[in-house]
Amino acid sequence: MKLILLNGELLSREQASIDIEDRGYQFGDGVYEVVRIYNSHFFELDAHLERLERSAHEIKIKLPFTISELKQRIEKLKKSNNVHSGHLYLQITRGVSPRNHAFPEKAEPVLVAYTKEYSKEPSRIPGRAMFTDDIRWLRCDIKSLNLLGNVMAKDDATVKGYDEAIFHRGEIVTEGSSTNVFIIKNRILYTHPANHLILDGITRRKILSVAASLDIQVKEESFTKQQLLEADEVFISSTTQEVRPIIEVDGQPIGNGKEGDVTASLQAELERHISRSEK
Repeated sequence: MKLILLNGELLSREQASIDIEDRGYQFGDGVYEVVRIYNSHFFELDAHLERLERSAHEIKIKLPFTISELKQRIEKLKKSNNVHSGHLYLQITRGVSPRNHAFPEKAEPVLVAYTKEYSKEPSRIPGRAMFTDDIRWLRCDIKSLNLLGNVMAKDDATVKGYDEAIFHRGEIVTEGSSTNVFIIKNRILYTHPANHLILDGITRRKILSVAASLDIQVKEESFTKQQLLEADEVFISSTTQEVRPIIEVDGQPIGNGKEGDVTASLQAELERHISRSEK
């Protein structure tokens, strides 16, 4: 039986319950993280938990546990569920209180975490994407539970036969509905700066580090839709997809319409980092 972590307890899913006045349920008032598990090891766990703490701080939620205590609990969850390859989902809401838009004076944060085992590794085959207006709020740097703009864009892309929706504000590309976006032009790697308009992905950060180790020039600066379409290579990144080439956007091939050499080298080097972290 797979267990979940509810606050400080490991319970079966059938035993766990969330109050109907939990503010995460009624307002999306909370934050979350998704952490990959490779060979029974968390990947970049400290970075994920540091970002969780920052996101919670930005919306005035105090974590119910210290980072050290949280690590102990989720390690116990992973071990109890015997997860070899998969991910951990972790969320913290402001807690339970009578429904009112204003933050309650007293509410105990609620932590929920569970693991998912992969029967096979997620596909990273080249994908196709579409552009869509970025209608989200202006604090995309907070990994909050408010994902309606993201899921609407992802659903629209899926219905139209695309693998991802790439957001833009005006002509400026920001990120994907569940990914960060990179372009390569003349072997220079470009990605939107980590400000309030994007989520600073943990995999994004790792890719920038990997690029530096490969002597690939990196420019964290904004680029336009047209620059993306004229790029030599485009790829997206996320915790679950790692590095995934995008070979077509809005029906227009990117570069030669195949995965590029720089994208492939970044994924290969990322895999080496992952392998080293498992030891």
